[in-house]
Amino acid sequence: MYAIVEIAGQQFKVEEGRKIFVHRLETEKDAVMEFDRVLLVEDGETILVGEPTIKDYIVEGKVIDQVKGDKVIVFKKKRKKGYRVRNGHRQNFTEIEITGLGLKGSIVRKEVKKKEPRKEAEPVAAKETAPAVKAPEKKATVKKPAVKAVKKETAKAKSAKAAEKKTIVKKPAAKKTSRKKE
Repeated sequence: MYAIVEIAGQQFKVEEGRKIFVHRLETEKDAVMEFDRVLLVEDGETILVGEPTIKDYIVEGKVIDQVKGDKVIVFKKKRKKGYRVRNGHRQNFTEIEITGLGLKGSIVRKEVKKKEPRKEAEPVAAKETAPAVKAPEKKATVKKPAVKAVKKETAKAKSAKAAEKKTIVKKPAAKKTSRKKE
């Protein structure tokens, strides 16, 4: 089952248990909100379409947190004028978890269990003697001269081939005997 709902002027496809980010809503954390601008509901085989909204249908959500989005760079420039302006912007969002959708009064609220903070392991009792200090291990470094050596060898091989070509002595062409016309 899913629904299309309008929240803060934008339309969202929501399902129960799904988390969505909407533009900043003026609510506190852990507040339960009801959204009554439901535009479409799909429940297995049936599809209800609102004109413009479906009466008596609501979507219920719980505010998880108020967060900021990723940074967006706004860069303005006018060519040939030397005008450049660079600004950054981070949009404020409200993270909402959808807890239920259905007719008014028929939504059963599920109690969401809060995660208990992890208990940190208790430190093991220190030994009476001080532990020996170990020298830091040296990390093995990968050397890349082999690649350079290959390049040098190829350069040397090229120069050797060029030297061989220069040292090749060309044999003079056989002299042609001239025949005189008689």
